[in-house]
Amino acid sequence: QVQLVESGGGLVQAGGSLRLSCAASGRTFSIYTMGWFRQAPGKEREFVAAVSWNGGITNYADFVKGRFTISRDNAKNTMYLQMNSLKPEDTAVYYCAVDRKPLRSGARSPPDFGSWGQGTQVTVSS
Repeated sequence: QVQLVESGGGLVQAGGSLRLSCAASGRTFSIYTMGWFRQAPGKEREFVAAVSWNGGITNYADFVKGRFTISRDNAKNTMYLQMNSLKPEDTAVYYCAVDRKPLRSGARSPPDFGSWGQGTQVTVSS
């Protein structure tokens, strides 16, 4: 089992930036795709971005393309989400998660992911 801890959330004005981090422990981090998801009040959890086990393949939801960048540092067992040009509609709790299957790329659906962090709140004011 892997444990995930997100950090870096906060309150920012529209147009601002935040960098989220997800620290992993307890499992071989480097062989699993990792993903970021978010959930706003009253809405379902949705895919934001994912990065393959070696960082070579990234996938983004259309609504963050060109604004968010996902990356990982396997030496530090940490994944990142750089969020620029933030909008009020980006307000949500952001979660990181681990793909259920090792050495797989392309997973985007929440059921494809197993362990989840506790989430970090991102609030963008207008």
